[in-house]
Amino acid sequence: MVNRRHFILTAALAGIAGSWVDAQAAAPGGKDSVILVLGDSLSAECGLKRGEDWVPLLQQRLAQQKVAASVVNASISGDTSSGGRARLPSLLAQHKPTHMVLELGANDALRGLPLASTEDNLLQITKAAQAAGAQVLIVGIQVPPNYGSDYTRRFEAIFGKVAGGTKAALVPFLLKGIADGPEAATLFQADRIHPTAAAQPRILDNVWPVLRKLLPAK
Repeated sequence: MVNRRHFILTAALAGIAGSWVDAQAAAPGGKDSVILVLGDSLSAECGLKRGEDWVPLLQQRLAQQKVAASVVNASISGDTSSGGRARLPSLLAQHKPTHMVLELGANDALRGLPLASTEDNLLQITKAAQAAGAQVLIVGIQVPPNYGSDYTRRFEAIFGKVAGGTKAALVPFLLKGIADGPEAATLFQADRIHPTAAAQPRILDNVWPVLRKLLPAK
């Protein structure tokens, strides 16, 4: 079985792989929900065919369950919490989201950025989205124990702390059951960094139950 620590680390490394944006325009219709996904390479289809990532799979699930919502994927590989914070005002103005999934922070840890800065960035992103009328779902990530137990614990706690302080929804670990599960060796690409297409439905299943509660009933 592949070491769990390795895959949590490579999940963070995924954010450094490149830099590109895949953003869909919100569908017309004032009453439909608009879900903005603000993330890094774990949400940006790195190494996958178009449509295989968990974010387009989310759009498919919304359609299958007849939930009137469109998805705007504003994730960029390599992005940090400060990068997301800088990009957010224009995204809010352009797309006017009713909901936001915030999936940032792994690259902050990889680069050794101060935890206080990461926490403040995530806090300000959440508050800005809420002030613009969006319900926020914060998605957590973990770093390997070799960063030191204190750092690991404090980094992991950031996501819950921000969610609790802003009353935002929370998914504690995006890669639960993937990076830390018995099939980890088969759920990452050959680079041993990015989750495979087979892992994407599992990622969506980690996000979906929490997100669905925030969306209007059918």
